[in-house]
Order: sequence, then structure tokens, then C-alpha cells
Amino acid sequence: MTLHDCPPPAAALTRWLEDYASEDGNYGHLLLEQNCDCDDDLIANFVAYFESAHADARAFFHEQIGIDLHPDADAPTPDITYPACLPSISRRGLFGEVMAGMLTEHYKYIGNHQWTIPVFLFRYHEDAEAYLFALVRDEERKREVYGRRGSDFIALALDKEGDIERFIVGEAKWRKKLQPSVVAELMYGKKKRNSDTNELEHDGKGIWFQINRDISAPHGLRQLQRLLREIDPDGYSAAIARLDRVLVVRNAEPLPRTNLIMISGGDVSSRKSQTSLIHWEEAPKEYTAPHDLQVVELILQDGDKLIDRIYDALWAA
Repeated sequence: MTLHDCPPPAAALTRWLEDYASEDGNYGHLLLEQNCDCDDDLIANFVAYFESAHADARAFFHEQIGIDLHPDADAPTPDITYPACLPSISRRGLFGEVMAGMLTEHYKYIGNHQWTIPVFLFRYHEDAEAYLFALVRDEERKREVYGRRGSDFIALALDKEGDIERFIVGEAKWRKKLQPSVVAELMYGKKKRNSDTNELEHDGKGIWFQINRDISAPHGLRQLQRLLREIDPDGYSAAIARLDRVLVVRNAEPLPRTNLIMISGGDVSSRKSQTSLIHWEEAPKEYTAPHDLQVVELILQDGDKLIDRIYDALWAA
């Protein structure tokens, strides 16, 4: 198993995206709009980062389901490999999570912390493992895959000794068309008919609800700690020790936290350039958690094409 060790493709991101950043107190907002086509050079620049992000899960899943990744092995058809063979909807979910990490490592967020992602948490995608296990034994077992539970990604701000100063935990969502109604459903929950008024109303179970009620030390921190213990216990000894103190049940040591909400997807003709979908001038009133908040909106012109080209290119050789 390996750590995530690929830096974000800075030059490609600068060429690809136009950025508009703002801050208000402990609230940061970053609007990113696509600035160029997703040409071959852009795809090539992204592949290494995506391979690094999925490398741990790829090795783990392939061992679990019985696929030998050695080039001389008598492996099954290349179509049944992680993550390339996952259904289209799953790919788009993974894309959002990897992009959340890439953007977090590249751009300056609220608080101006230097974020690093030791390893992505994709190996904890239980339904993906079950799907692959069945598919490699019966290629007719194609179906949709349930998303991974818990935090979409976690990054750390480390000091010179490798101790954790702060962590950032993210919700990353991809939608094909980022219409206002789609974003409203993401943030406020699905619409249901009120039995008293007969009006359609959001159920209040969207991202605001989830992020406001999240526990101070989410389960993803324990998952990350387990991976660090397995992959590089010496290199991350200080971080592992800090997480021991943070994750105890009684008298837990508080760890400063930043929340991230990243909405990514396709642009719509009704949206004008430089127009955000979530309020940027001041912290949204719906946000009631005590932690710093960073919102990122990634608006793309050809996102579906980009996603499929990236995932088709992973480990293509």
C-alpha cells in the first residue's frame, strides 16, 4: 500500500481555471470557472494525481478480490480493474472527491493553512469492493454502486515535527448541471410535499444539516490513522500520536478544524460569469458549526468528457 505523494498540477490548474476568492471572518469562498478546453495536455497533467489518489485503494481492492497487479501476472481482462470499471455515476463521485483534494492542496483557503493529504480514504468504499469482487467472477454483475459513507476526504496541516495543527474535512458533490434548484436540493435536502400546506418544501436534510451536526472528530480521522499506522508508522508517528489523544472517548484533546463544501458540475446558460451559487459576501446564515468554513464552487463546461477521459487514461499502459 502506498501514500498519496503526487503534488497538484499547478500549471495545469492555472491554465484550466479562473479563480475568484473572497473571505469574511472565518468564512472563505472560492469560485472556479473553466478557462480552457480539456485537451490532451490537460488530461495528461491530471492523470498522475488521480493515479496517486487511487493507488492505495487500487492495491487494496485488487488484493481483496484476487487480482494480481504484477505486469507478468495472468490477470483478468483490464476492464475489471479499480477504478476504471466502476459505473459512470461512481466515477463522477470519485472525481469530485479527488478534485476536492487537488484544489485543497493547491489553492489558499480560509486561515491560509498548508494542507496535505497523506492518503485518500477510498479503500473504505465497501460497496465498491463488493461490486468488484462479484464482477471479476461474473462480468454480467454490473449495477450501480452505493457511495462511500462518512467524510469525502480529510487533509491535515502539519508542523515541522509532523504533528497535526489542524484538519480539514470535506463534503464534495458532483452534479451534471448546476442549476439553482439542484444546488438548493444539495444544500437543503430533497423536496417533499407539506401535508398541511400542500406545498413542496425541502426536508432540511441537505449539506447544511449534515455539516452542522457532524461530530468534532469524525470517523474519517480514525480511518486515516489506521492507514498511516499501516503504511508509514515511523514517518507519521507524531500525527498518529496526536490522533490517539484526539480520538479517545473520554477527555479527548480538541483539534482545530476547518469544514469544506465543494460543489462541482456543469455550467448552465442562465448563469452569468463570476456568479456564484452559494453566497460569498458573508457567511451563510444556515451554517451554525463553530469551525472555519471554506466553500468551493467548480463550474465546468465539459466536465463529463473530462471525467471519462481521465478515468479511461488511468494506468492505461
